[in-house]
This record gives sequence, C-alpha cells and structure tokens, in this order.
Amino acid sequence: MLKAISLISIVLSAVHHAEVVAHKVGEPYGTLILALAITVIEVSLIVSLMLSEGTQGSTLARDTVFAAIMILLTGIIGLCLLLGGYRYKEQVFIKQGTNAALSTLTAISILTLVLPNFTTTTPGPVYSSSQLLFVAIISLVLYGGFVSVQTGRHRDYFLPEDEEESHSAPPDNLTTSISMGFLLMSLALVVMLSKKLSPVIETMVVNLGAPKSLVGIIIAAVILLPEGLAAIRATRRNRLQTSLNLALGSALASIGLTIPAVAIVTVISGFSVTLGIDTKSTLLLVLSLFTISISFNAGRTNILQGVILLVILATYLFTTIVP
Repeated sequence: MLKAISLISIVLSAVHHAEVVAHKVGEPYGTLILALAITVIEVSLIVSLMLSEGTQGSTLARDTVFAAIMILLTGIIGLCLLLGGYRYKEQVFIKQGTNAALSTLTAISILTLVLPNFTTTTPGPVYSSSQLLFVAIISLVLYGGFVSVQTGRHRDYFLPEDEEESHSAPPDNLTTSISMGFLLMSLALVVMLSKKLSPVIETMVVNLGAPKSLVGIIIAAVILLPEGLAAIRATRRNRLQTSLNLALGSALASIGLTIPAVAIVTVISGFSVTLGIDTKSTLLLVLSLFTISISFNAGRTNILQGVILLVILATYLFTTIVP
C-alpha cells in the first residue's frame, strides 16, 4: 500500500513540474510536454514489468496501451464533456485540430492493435520482427507528423480561443529550471519504484480472480490520473480545447511512443510481444473512435455526448472483469 501511495505521489509530482514547464512555454507546447512526461512514465512502467516477467509479460504493452486509449477517449473526454455540458450547456473547440488528432489516432491504433490479427507471417496476433520494426517506424512517423502540425504549420488549430487573454504570469527561468530538474528526478524515481511495485499489482489482480488484462487498466489509470485532473480543470474553466489537446495528445503519445520503445526492448531481449487485441476489444475501439468522430463533427459539445462516452467506458471495464 505504501509503495502504491508513493508511486502516485511521485507521478503527481512529476506532472506538477511538467505543468510548470508547460506554463512557461505556452500552448500547444505545454500540453505536448505534459503528454510526453506521462508517456515516459508509462513506457518506464511497461518496460520494467516486461523485463521482470519475461515471456509472461508479452501482452502487458498491448493491454496498457489499449486501456490508456479507452480511458482517454471515453473516460477523460467523456467526463470533460459531461461536466462542461452540465456547467456551460455547450462548449466549442477548433474542429481542424481535433480532426487531425483523431485521424492520426485512428490510423496508428488500427495499424498497431488490430492489423496483427490479420498478418500471416507469424501465427496469432503477433508481428514478426521485421513487421514489428516497420510498425514502430510508422508509429514514429505518424506521431512526428502530428507534432509537426501541432507545433508548426497549423499551430493555430490547437490554440484555445482565449489564449491572448491574461492569465497567471508564467514562472521565471529559475523556477522553470528547478521544475525541469525535479521532473527528471521524479521520472527516474518512477522507473525504480515501478520495478518493486509490479509484483504487488500482479498479486492483487490474481487474488481478485480477475483477468490479467486488468493489470494494464490499473497501470493506465494510475498514469493518467494527473492527466485527467488537468483536463477536468481546463474544462471547468471553459477551455475545452486545452482538455482535448491533453487527452488526444496523450493518447497519440501513449501509442506512438510506447510501441516503438516496446519494439526495441523486444528485439534486444528476444521476448515475444502480443499486440493484436481480441474481437470484443476491436469493436469497443472502433465504437469509441466512431462515436467521438460524430460527436466532434459539429464543433460544439453537450452533456449527452459525455454520457454516451462514459457508458462505453463502463462497458469496457465491465466486460474486462466479466468477459
């Protein structure tokens, strides 16, 4: 219990310092830094657990990445739309930026989590070594292309409408440097602590008699807790664009950077990694992407869209525990 509390505390500390740095650099670089910090933590946990479990951890990366995508798309975004719709009735955002993120996320999630079920070089939902390296490269290409659009050519697609309004003053250079140092230190501590916490998570799931895929959901939930809090805070300030940048950017970073990292570890260590999700999970993933695409087509959101997404999340969690 103490280890779990320590891990959550360090994760919250890491994201707090990431937010300080993000506030200094402004949008959309701020949400990008926060998403990258979360992804580093996620990759650290996944790789640590994979190395400690060996071949028994072959599905951990898949379960964690899929859980992160579902929690971000249906949980965090759903809760933001629910709370924002309740408080403001309708909230607006920039369609071009959201559509760019959703298009990239749809392509990268299908190529990494669904396509392995249909390849024939190796049996089962597994990529061969050459296929895995290819998918790792295209994941980086897709994520890199999105980041270049977000921070360069079409940066205005991701800026909140009130960006030019006066908010709290950004931190000075000294405060930013200190936060950057604490951020790096926190990430290092997460890596070390995760190695000691992995048996605790496994034992807890086994004692509950739940499927092993629940381990991935627990890891994703712990990692995304501060991200969700930041997105909800932005929504309550009627800054839905910032919330969407956080959620969609984190989903893209989660899959676009985790898969390449896992591919490198797999090739070096000789482990086998299973990436293909089952039919039920594929249906839930497609349903989530389809529902969000329709919801964001009008450029305005309301409370019903949030309710629908949260229902999909509840279905995902229930069918994971009771398959």
